[in-house]
Amino acid sequence: MYLVRTPTFVKCLFPNVLWNIESEEKKIFLTFDDGPIPEVTPWVLDQLDQYNAKATFFCVGDNIRKNPEVFKSVVEKGHTVGSHTFNHLNGWETDNLEYFLNVKAAAQLSHSILFRPPYGKLKPKQAQFLHKHYQVVMWDVLSGDFDPNLTNEQVYKNVVNNAADGSIVVFHDSLKALDHLEYTLPRVLEYFAEKGYSFDAIEEQRILRHSLVAQTA
Repeated sequence: MYLVRTPTFVKCLFPNVLWNIESEEKKIFLTFDDGPIPEVTPWVLDQLDQYNAKATFFCVGDNIRKNPEVFKSVVEKGHTVGSHTFNHLNGWETDNLEYFLNVKAAAQLSHSILFRPPYGKLKPKQAQFLHKHYQVVMWDVLSGDFDPNLTNEQVYKNVVNNAADGSIVVFHDSLKALDHLEYTLPRVLEYFAEKGYSFDAIEEQRILRHSLVAQTA
């Protein structure tokens, strides 16, 4: 069970987490979790190139280790990257110290303070500690591309019916999501481009300013 669109009350419960990014322009922030892998990530990059779109890739550290050239291509094309733990750990099922070290290992490989927990699952103590060292990035629209019970069209509609100005949208550059992704991503890019949106990457500097405003508001 998961929510396609994150409710406002959930965002209010966790104000130090980035759920969306306010912008004076029409922008969508596409994100891709679980890569980089040679079977999927280069195809995603090609799709983004067609719309001069920038995105953010939350990378599993072990995939960076195994596929350094694919990771390098993500960075060289102007996209931003973040940690998604080294072994795609579920925070609810992992000892705190083990989890922190796993996050750090991936962060060192990605050279980024951006962090997204796999499954969006963190224990309160984990969230409290990680917030001091990283910018935790969640989302306000979950495509559901990982869900084999959804049709391609359902995944597409999850995004276009829920994303709006400043939305952070989750896709996955993984084999599990590939079928849905091949159908959905080109159509999402076309749909929002025709409506005058641009696609931007999440920048560390922008997030830090956002976080500071949230803390002092």
